[in-house]
This record gives sequence, C-alpha cells and structure tokens, in this order.
Amino acid sequence: MATTQDSEFSKADGAVTPTVFQALLPVAVLVCLLSFSVYLFGEDASYGPNQIALCVGAAVAALVGWNNGQSWIDIEASIVSGVTVAIKPLLILFSVGMLIGSWILSGTVPTMIYYSLLILDPAIFYVASALICALIALSIGSSWTVAGTVGIALIGAAGGMGLSLEITAGAIISGAYFGDKMSPLSETTNLAPAVAGTDLFSHIGHMVWTTLPSIVIALIMYSLIGLNIDTSASAGDLDITMRLLTENFTISPVMLLPVGLLLFMANRKLPPIPTIVSGAMVGVILALIFQRPVIMALAGDAPNVFLGLFKGVWYTLFDGFVLDSGNATLDDLMTRGGMSSMLTTVWLVLCAMVFGAVMDHTGLLRRLVDFALSFVHSTGSLIATTIATCIGANIITSDQYISLVLPGRMYKLEYENRYLDMKNLSRTLEDAGTITSPLVPWNTCGAYMAGTLGVATFAYLPYCFFNLINPVIALIYGFLNIKITPAVAKQTA
Repeated sequence: MATTQDSEFSKADGAVTPTVFQALLPVAVLVCLLSFSVYLFGEDASYGPNQIALCVGAAVAALVGWNNGQSWIDIEASIVSGVTVAIKPLLILFSVGMLIGSWILSGTVPTMIYYSLLILDPAIFYVASALICALIALSIGSSWTVAGTVGIALIGAAGGMGLSLEITAGAIISGAYFGDKMSPLSETTNLAPAVAGTDLFSHIGHMVWTTLPSIVIALIMYSLIGLNIDTSASAGDLDITMRLLTENFTISPVMLLPVGLLLFMANRKLPPIPTIVSGAMVGVILALIFQRPVIMALAGDAPNVFLGLFKGVWYTLFDGFVLDSGNATLDDLMTRGGMSSMLTTVWLVLCAMVFGAVMDHTGLLRRLVDFALSFVHSTGSLIATTIATCIGANIITSDQYISLVLPGRMYKLEYENRYLDMKNLSRTLEDAGTITSPLVPWNTCGAYMAGTLGVATFAYLPYCFFNLINPVIALIYGFLNIKITPAVAKQTA
C-alpha cells in the first residue's frame, strides 16, 4: 500500500515557486476554521477543534506543494522532521504534568497558596503577581519554570480569594515574559542577538527602551483593576479557603523545599527535564513523609498501607491529584496535574508543528516573507514588517524560536542596507517574537501556559497587558524613529 500511495503522490523533480495566492490559501483556510472553532466551541476549541483546523490547513498546504511539483515522500519527511523538533517541549510538558500533581500531593502548592493568602491583599493581588513572576523570571531566565511553579500557586490563591483566574493568568504571563525577556540567562535573550549579529548586553540595554515602558503601563493597569475589587466580598472566600487547606493538607515551610531546589537548578542552567523531574521526585518524598492521609484517601481501597501509598503516588503522577473537600472552587483548583492532563496540549502542539513543517518545506512560508518585504519602504515599515513576520511565524510555525530565527535571517541584510545597528533587529525580534508566543493557543508557549495554569489562551489573552503593549510600543518607536540606532561604521563612512 505504501508503494502505491507514494507513486500516486509523487511528481517530477523541479518544483515551481508558489504564488502569493497559493501561500495565502492555507493560512486563509486555517484562520477561517479557527474562527469557526472559537465561535462554535468557545473555550473548548483547544480540546480538539483547533487540532482539526491545523490538520486541514496542513493538508491544503501539502496539496499546494504537490501541485507545484513537491513529492509526497519529501513532504512526509518534512512532517517527521518538524515533529521531531517538538519532542523536547513535549517531554517538558509531560514532566510539568508530573510536577503539578506531585506538588499538590506533597502540600507544596497548598502551602504556597496558604502563605500567598496570608501576605497578599486582594486589592494589590494582580500587580503583585506580575511583580513576583517578573523578579523570579529575571533571576532564572525561564518563563515556563515560573508559570509551572509560582504561577500555579498564584492561580490557586486567586481562586481562594474569589478573584479572576483569567486576569491572574494574564498578570503571571506578563511578569514571567518581562523577566524572561530581560534576563541574560534566558535562551531567547541569547538567541536574538546571536541571530542578528550583536552582543548580549547591547541587546538587553537596547530592549530597556521598549520593555520598561511596557511593563510600567501593564503594572498600572493591574493596579487600577485591583482598586475596583470588593475586598469585603473576597474576605469570606479567603477564610474558607485557608481553613480547608489546613484541614486537607499539612501546611509547613518545609513543603517549599521542592520550589527552592527547582529554582536553584534552573538558576544554574541545568537541563530543564532533569530539573523538573527532580522537583517532582522531591515532592513525592515529602508527600510520603507528611501527607500520608492525603495519599491514602486518593488511593481508595488498598490491601495494605504500603500498596496504598504506592498506588496513590503512582495515580497522581499519571492522572493527577483529585481533591474532595466539599468546596467546589477549591476542588476544581486542586484537581489537576498528571501526565495525562497534558495529552490534549501535546496533541495541539503536534498538529501545529505538522502545519508549520509543511508550510516551510513547500516554500509557502518563504513566499509570504518575500511578499512582506515588498512593502518595506522606510525604517518604520521595516520595523512593522519584522513585527508582523514574527507574529505570523508564531502563528504559522507554532514555535517561539523559529519566530526569532526566521525573521532575523530574512531581514538582517535589509537592516544593513538601511545602515541600522543590528541591535535594532534583535530588539524587534524579542518585542514581537518572544512576547507574542504565549498568545497563540497552538504555539508551544501558548499551549504550555494554558495547560499549566488551567486557563484557556483566548481567556487570558486580553489581560496579558505587557505582551500586548510591547509590540505596539516597538511599532510606535519605529515610525517615530525613537531610539533607532544607526550603524556606527556606516554612519562615519
């Protein structure tokens, strides 16, 4: 059967260059289907409908490529290659699923929530959440680690106070991506100047001009939202949540040990998968020592204590923790985690990588970039085109790194021809590529944030103020020629 299929879908060598219409066709199909997906299924769109839309878009792109002379064998090989690129993020997703389950079971997340409720006032909760995540991400250089640790606790605390989970998720992501973007330890912060051809600290210094105003505006907006919170109404929810936490878990500073270990390993730039798994295993050890009644309740009927503990831990790692406290809000917040909780997210990422791989291999993505370059007539339009391409790459390729590398390579020569310092390019790559990645549901970053925080991407998107404001400020700077540095060598020539 494979031979027959290959012969049917193979064409002669010498594929023709796709037209602009052909390049736009799969994108138009995808956008239409995604729009219908959101309209028909709402927040459940990421649980299957979006995946189908991405597969149909990939099929249209493959048909266009085959029509232009691409063989199905080569297209299929590109799909396999594209999926292979996503293996590491997928393994991280599964590891985070284990981490979340084990940290709830161990009392780590409940302890973080409990202390957050003691310290944070509802009126300043949103702005404090953004600041906390920003400082931690700045110190370790990882937005994913921040969201998977402190972010989970803040979401739980927000639920305990009766605050909006969507706004809280937006504040967490805003702070985490500010810190990630400005940290010299961040992978993207090192990748962007490397692609553009400038040095790291010139890149970070140049980003201050667009990034600092963006986070200040975002913090002001979170503060204003906090002023309108009815603190008296949330006080009752807070007391109930704190009482239920102490009734169902052992709350102690010792439970924060996995957090300290994970942040230490992340700060030392140790590989993410061993770091996350180590944090999960320490959580399991603490659970076995301090949370035995919780484990036994989760295990249900068991022949003896040993098998009960073994079953409870095993169940948590593969299917997550389940709480039955009698309080629906707390139960919903604490019933999560496990590797299985990430399966829908993994499915989404796989489908997105297939679409991106086909678009890239068939030359449709490159044709779109070339088409975008035809509109560049000034420094402002060059900055705008770079921003649009970074956002488009996040949407089409579903990968944050490609959204930096692809536009960086494509537009580097154009920046040189216009006598612009390469730190303008590296800054723009981060202002649009890094920042907008968590706003796309099928992007690896968007899928991770939604899966980890338990809030749909389109639900938290309007409240990611920093991520939305930063590209706009970069655009304004470009057209008004604010802090656009000329190339020194070209300027003096």
